[in-house]
Amino acid sequence: MSAIQAAWPSGTECIAKYNFHGTAEQDLPFCKGDVLTIVAVTKDPNWYKAKNKVGREGIIPANYVQKREGVKVGTKLSLMPNLGKAWIQTKLPAIEQPDLMGLFLVRESTNYPGDYTLCVSCDGKVEHYRIMYHASKLSIDEEVYFENLMQLVEHYTSDADGLCTRLIKPKVMEGTVAAQDEFFRMVDYLRSRGRSVLAGDSLLKFSLDVCEAMEYLEGNNFVHRDLAARNVLVSEDNVAKVSDFGLTKEASSTQDTGKLPVKWTAPEALREKKFSTKSDVWSFGILLWEIYSFGRVPYPRIPLKDVVPRVEKGYKMDAPDGCPPAVYEIMKNCWHLDAAVRPSFLQLREQLEHVRAHERHL
Repeated sequence: MSAIQAAWPSGTECIAKYNFHGTAEQDLPFCKGDVLTIVAVTKDPNWYKAKNKVGREGIIPANYVQKREGVKVGTKLSLMPNLGKAWIQTKLPAIEQPDLMGLFLVRESTNYPGDYTLCVSCDGKVEHYRIMYHASKLSIDEEVYFENLMQLVEHYTSDADGLCTRLIKPKVMEGTVAAQDEFFRMVDYLRSRGRSVLAGDSLLKFSLDVCEAMEYLEGNNFVHRDLAARNVLVSEDNVAKVSDFGLTKEASSTQDTGKLPVKWTAPEALREKKFSTKSDVWSFGILLWEIYSFGRVPYPRIPLKDVVPRVEKGYKMDAPDGCPPAVYEIMKNCWHLDAAVRPSFLQLREQLEHVRAHERHL
């Protein structure tokens, strides 16, 4: 058995590194960023039999895909589809304001490939801390270990715990909020362009971009908790990217509800602090309404104090003007009071792709 066959057993999930259109009937076409599952190896170790998220099977080239990993050191950051990685950078950036206490960023280590470096400004200079990757966990001091970078940053934001200072403000990478010539806040983008510029296919593409990013978080057991159009960026090439992970935690953790945006948060999260992927799904439904209303504030003409009581009695917003009925049905499915009945992000992506395929054939 070849090294490739041994490393890619049946059931392995992988991420597409490139587009593959296929040249034969038995090939399985896919796009960069798609998640595929290995079904079997073939006689030729350069090819696999795999299936996509909707169950279609076919042959794929082994060198076009990469094993899917969790959000941790060792995972190529480019494999996080449409996530705005504000404080993570892949190149060797600089902190131009070393006098700004607590300014920080995380970059890939140049001296220790596979590890990361935490750069922190402190007392007029920049301190560098190696983030070591051992036994699937991360550590700076080999005393406290974390499951992922998000946990690590959250810990040192609340307590310096041996660092020169606690982490206070992320150094935003070029191309995110700080560089408005390359990225735009989604709400501003929608409001400034409106119906005369953005056609239905653009709105559907933004919806799918966000859904794919959330499907990635769902697959790695993370809950965003603050999903809204204001936390989505749009790049110059019209790709929507989820950003602002200030409230992001593992699905099993709890959260103080005092900081949560009422109009975007699921009723069970506000009432019982029950957060899950399904509470993110509720927020995604609100975000869809924002997209198709071109940036309007949800629950228009309803006082904030009345929103939760009305929602808990079953109230759902009307469809935005011009919203396709199929998309509005998806919104309403996201707003089931019973969280268990709400679809997963995988199901939502499949539903949105079905809507897109239908519209293209009209």
